[in-house]
Amino acid sequence: MLQQELEFRGINRKHLGMYFEELGGKPITDEFPFIYKSKNWAAEILREEELSITSTFKVNTVHIRFSAKDDLTLKELIKNYRVKTRRIGG
Repeated sequence: MLQQELEFRGINRKHLGMYFEELGGKPITDEFPFIYKSKNWAAEILREEELSITSTFKVNTVHIRFSAKDDLTLKELIKNYRVKTRRIGG
């Protein structure tokens, strides 16, 4: 099984889990690591940390491991997930 780990910043962990459900994943666990599985892929929300940018500006970071049986499925999953997590500034 192929895997890739990514870090997402400034997005609520619960929202990150909802995005997996929107992509067809079913929640398997309700604590770290939060696991989501579909027929062709799996994902784990491994941990959440707080990152200090300055002494007063802090953001959360969430580490996620994506897994799939083949490279095409893994790339498609990550691409679709990135669309869900894209934030446009104004």
